[in-house]
Amino acid sequence: MLAIVGGTGLYELPGLTVDERLAGDTPFGAPSGEIVRGTMHGRPLLFLARHGAGHKLLPHEVNYRANVFALKRAGATMLLGFSAVGSLAQEVEPGHLAMPEQYFDWTRGARERSFFGGGVAAHISTAKPVSAALVDAFVAAGRTVGVDVHRGLTYACVEGPRLGTQAESYFLRGAGCQLVGMTNVPEAFLAREAQIAYATVGLVTDYDCWMDDPTAHVSVAAIFERYGRTLDGARRVLQAMLAAPLPAPEPEIRTALASAVLTPDDALTPAQRAWMEVLRR
Repeated sequence: MLAIVGGTGLYELPGLTVDERLAGDTPFGAPSGEIVRGTMHGRPLLFLARHGAGHKLLPHEVNYRANVFALKRAGATMLLGFSAVGSLAQEVEPGHLAMPEQYFDWTRGARERSFFGGGVAAHISTAKPVSAALVDAFVAAGRTVGVDVHRGLTYACVEGPRLGTQAESYFLRGAGCQLVGMTNVPEAFLAREAQIAYATVGLVTDYDCWMDDPTAHVSVAAIFERYGRTLDGARRVLQAMLAAPLPAPEPEIRTALASAVLTPDDALTPAQRAWMEVLRR
């Protein structure tokens, strides 16, 4: 089942027929809000607003573990996120859609970034952290509605909530990153630990602050103004994707834990065994 995680400005999914609202804590705390289970184009879907109702959570306050776990518990095997991003590349213009396929973690270690630890040892491979099949499906849907989608990019995730300095912007460009944002880490890596095929759609709102022209620098006002218009295109592509057959998640993603967990099952507590069973579904 496909789960949609809405970022800035996407707090509900228009056109979704709501069947159920799922609330409640997880072994990792409370998610950002209710998970909506419903159907669109006859297809079952899950939806969660990453920042909560009314955008109450800053990126570093989001409980990414609880969000991913709650979606997996609800049946998610694929996760498509939507996020506002800044561009670090001239050709990736504000107003465009861009899908990263690599991540550079420039957060500061304050976020809970793994389900594992506390007596459960595992080392998941994230060499290829994104589902190419899911990216293929969204890019192909973009073509059908005349919306180009950049792909094959590297997303630098910064801690926030402040917007970055020009020195940081130069550094990230020099590191080979084309996009910058605050929310995809650890979300992408937790999805892999949960054996969920993951991809995200970046809605490009600005050029961050690496350009010499200060009028091109990122601001909150510009983010929201640009994001709203770009979101219309993203919704059209999403509708087209959902109207077509969805790909199956890659087998290597759906079996990612098979060779990653070091702790034997008989060494787990009943509580650990219970949440591990959810991740292994």
